[in-house]
Amino acid sequence: MIATIAFGLLIIAQILQSVSLFRTTAKDRISPWLALGSSILLLITVIQRSIAIKFFALTNMYESLLFLAMLASLMAFAITRWKPTSESKALPFSLNILAIIFLALASSPIAPSTIRPPVPALQSGWLVLHVSFTFIGEIFFAVGLVTAILQLTAKTEDNRKKFDRLTYTSIAIGYPIFTAGALVFGAIWAENAWGRWWGWDPKETWALVTWLTYTAYLHFRLVRKNTSKLMPALVILGFAIAMFTFFGVNFLLAGLHSYA
Repeated sequence: MIATIAFGLLIIAQILQSVSLFRTTAKDRISPWLALGSSILLLITVIQRSIAIKFFALTNMYESLLFLAMLASLMAFAITRWKPTSESKALPFSLNILAIIFLALASSPIAPSTIRPPVPALQSGWLVLHVSFTFIGEIFFAVGLVTAILQLTAKTEDNRKKFDRLTYTSIAIGYPIFTAGALVFGAIWAENAWGRWWGWDPKETWALVTWLTYTAYLHFRLVRKNTSKLMPALVILGFAIAMFTFFGVNFLLAGLHSYA
């Protein structure tokens, strides 16, 4: 019920943002607070489920989607408070859409909402660090996705440079967080749960591909000072691979992460 109210707030916010985005004279001061309210309601839902299963609620697809939607809506609010992005209507608009998509998927048959205690392999603090840090990093990658698209479609050189800086900043922030979550904490959890640090499980392999894609972006952008169209293209590709790692691997490639 609480998640449904959060979804409703995001829909209202999306309508207000749409009016503001397509009518340049319209000012939207309400939708950021609706996004914040939605993130708070989703946090309450996560806490309630955590109490019910006696563990942090990040152990299945439904709970992961709630957590991602919470992060996306919180980022949609935060982006309007951050001066370098406060004038960009496209960023909160896109993040709000992402939060709506995550919640819509959470209510679909692919993500059963049945409350069940996690299996023993999931009852580890390393799992919580692994999943939460990975998702937080990916939300910064989502910001980079939007600014990369804006960078590719910018009509002036000044705008292109502005979005290039925002893309680089978001990836530079998300990269170490994702690295810690997906690779470092994931390896420690794998050692505790399965007795090995790395086993080329499909999700492990695709997480590595995601990391290598963003590593390539940072290498070319930071070391080689490359600002060509290849850079935003790499960011877009990286996010597509990250989403395949989260969704596609679960349903198309069997492995030890199939329960997630």
